[in-house]
Amino acid sequence: MELSQRLTAVARYVKPGSKVADIGSDHAFLPIHLIQSGKSASVIAGEVNRGPLEMARKNVDQTGFSKQIELRLGDGLSVIEDGEVDTVCISGMGGTLITSILDAGIERLSSVQQLVLQPNVAEKQARKWLYDHGWELVGETILKEEGIIYEVFSAVRGNAKAPYQSQQWPLEQWFELGPFLWSEKSPIYKEKWEREWGNTKRVLSDLKRAKSTEIETKRMELEDRLKWIEEVLTCMQTVRP
Repeated sequence: MELSQRLTAVARYVKPGSKVADIGSDHAFLPIHLIQSGKSASVIAGEVNRGPLEMARKNVDQTGFSKQIELRLGDGLSVIEDGEVDTVCISGMGGTLITSILDAGIERLSSVQQLVLQPNVAEKQARKWLYDHGWELVGETILKEEGIIYEVFSAVRGNAKAPYQSQQWPLEQWFELGPFLWSEKSPIYKEKWEREWGNTKRVLSDLKRAKSTEIETKRMELEDRLKWIEEVLTCMQTVRP
């Protein structure tokens, strides 16, 4: 079973021998890969909707991994008990939803040693949640698949402040930039911020046509953001990793 680049990046961060929970597993492609590759001995695949869970069951049965992969119907981290797994993967959803899942099931994370997250949007919120809850960011990957740019990151229990020692940007901006991605400054990373500049510029142009106090405040915020993005892009041109 061929895995997408996005899920391959998630799988790459899973520590060998881990007991894994894949939350929002969809078709169980990630659990199957983890077992097939020998990366993990057991995986709990959680899914909130019965339809995708049955598709996952069909895929698991076809690959013969029904003893190694346990499929569970439930919302978020409710599918696991404390102590069952040491790695939790959550991918393919927004950063805001990921953080709400982590908040709702935080008592089930006491024995978990690693989080591998792949937010489709709002990566900033996911990084901030890790920081606020004592998880140390230890690796980040950025990739483009079918024209969409994704970020994947791994965190372990440790010193949450460790990746953010540089004073180059305020902490809130680091949550959006990603300290490891900034250090690497890959072409895809640059493309992401060029896209962000273009999107911000378009929204700002639209707002300039409207008149109201509320819109004026938003316009000023976007002008400040545009200047910051331009500074980010300038730094990428002048400072190479």
